[in-house]
Amino acid sequence: MNWFWWIFVFFMVGGFSWIADTGRTALKTRHDRRMERLKLAEKERLAIAESHKPPDAVCGCSHHLAKHDKSGKCHEDVQVPTEWDEEKKPVHFELRQCNCQQYIGPQPLSKIYADELTEFDDLR
Repeated sequence: MNWFWWIFVFFMVGGFSWIADTGRTALKTRHDRRMERLKLAEKERLAIAESHKPPDAVCGCSHHLAKHDKSGKCHEDVQVPTEWDEEKKPVHFELRQCNCQQYIGPQPLSKIYADELTEFDDLR
């Protein structure tokens, strides 16, 4: 029964606090790593969802293709600098119609319908 008193005194002095600290640190590290993995999985899921979207038809002037008519004229207003200071930085802006060129690039595809192919081997 003498060993019981030694363990009791060791416990009262705080000899087992390092066990609690080590366990607490290990659980916190485990939690932090788990949260980091969950955030990375969420970013990956969002990136995959974003990659499945069709590309927007955007002109070089950063306006959507819907803002352009069939002749290529852009119908969006843009801010154009009209006055500059000594350091050649614009001071005053004015709204004017965008004078960009027609959108040049791949056209967004609509849904394409194709008949199913016939297997000629089955017809013999």
